[in-house]
Amino acid sequence: MFNPIHADLRVWALTLLRIVTAFMFWMHGAQKLFGLFGQEPRPFPTLLWFAGILEFFGPLFIGFGLFTRAVAFLLAGEMAVAYFTSHLPRGFWPVMNSGERAVLYCFIFLLLAATGPGKLALDNLLFSKSGEKESGDVGPLNQ
Repeated sequence: MFNPIHADLRVWALTLLRIVTAFMFWMHGAQKLFGLFGQEPRPFPTLLWFAGILEFFGPLFIGFGLFTRAVAFLLAGEMAVAYFTSHLPRGFWPVMNSGERAVLYCFIFLLLAATGPGKLALDNLLFSKSGEKESGDVGPLNQ
């Protein structure tokens, strides 16, 4: 249906989505762990400190495209937990309970878990099988 140029653009768009999302999400971890970007750091044994660990180190893996599917699935789960424990008790609709970012991050990470990292990823270098075209492991997007 799409010519090869459009298919290639879709794969690169996925790569850009992965990198930009990782950078934006990394900032939330930096806030929680180190107090960057105008927020106080969270103390060690709290749930938000552990969330900061996931949000700081997970995006590094996602951004470089290393273990993308597994890490994205883990971060999607973290965002689902964040929504249901922190936002949902304040109301059903995300626009009213300030849960839009948690929902969007959750579904972006689910997309990355389902499609893979895209073109520019360490996963492609480290885990590509010999003789296979390095497509970025995006499944249905290459059809």
